[in-house]
Amino acid sequence: MNRLQDKTAVITGGSSGIGLATAKRFAEEGAHVFIFGRRQSELNKAVDHIGKNVTAVQGDVTRMEDLDRLYSKVKAERGSVDVLFANSGFVEHQAIGEISPEHYDKTFDVNVRGVIFTVQKALPILRDNASIILTGSVATIKGLPAHDTYSATKAAVRSLARTWTMELKGRGIRVNVISPGAIDTPIIDSQASTPEDAEKIRQNFAAATPLGRIGRPEEIASAALFLASDDSSYVAGVELFVDGGLAQV
Repeated sequence: MNRLQDKTAVITGGSSGIGLATAKRFAEEGAHVFIFGRRQSELNKAVDHIGKNVTAVQGDVTRMEDLDRLYSKVKAERGSVDVLFANSGFVEHQAIGEISPEHYDKTFDVNVRGVIFTVQKALPILRDNASIILTGSVATIKGLPAHDTYSATKAAVRSLARTWTMELKGRGIRVNVISPGAIDTPIIDSQASTPEDAEKIRQNFAAATPLGRIGRPEEIASAALFLASDDSSYVAGVELFVDGGLAQV
């Protein structure tokens, strides 16, 4: 406990799923956490769930003014940032014959543009030796049908971690990627038309995973805590797969 005592963390996509589980874990470990998300109602629920050491800021990672407002609030209330978890993401299944410009733009805007400017705009208040964590996916190394644009965006995120590790090394800032496998979050439900279809997706992923189940958001949060804390002080530029072996064997 207290591995992040008195630290300040910012988590985008912090109102549900992996982001919410990570925010709760960080707060329990002593950090003050700013969660950023689009839906105020979900942010309110998240604050109640986390219970302490948390501030919610409503906004969209694709809107520069919203990111500016986020970091202005962080600077005013805490002064600086020790941990940045760029976790917001979007997935929509479209195969090559179905991809529309609108689908392409939204996927890349959230998953790449949003990540780039989430990090860029944090730089003035990021402490030296801070930790930046990006959310990747097993899709960076697997060919998943109908994940064309999503997989491409996550490959871009992996590449950004390598580049930023070199660009920010003079400040001792570590940049790493967590790439989850199938995790039991609301994203699965959003990809299905009925609860039965969602359960079928879960069963299929469980069957494909060597550990025989899909993961829990809290298991990703544990990996994020490792990368956020001094436990990973000599870890930089890596892609940490937390996938039950799904993309490893």
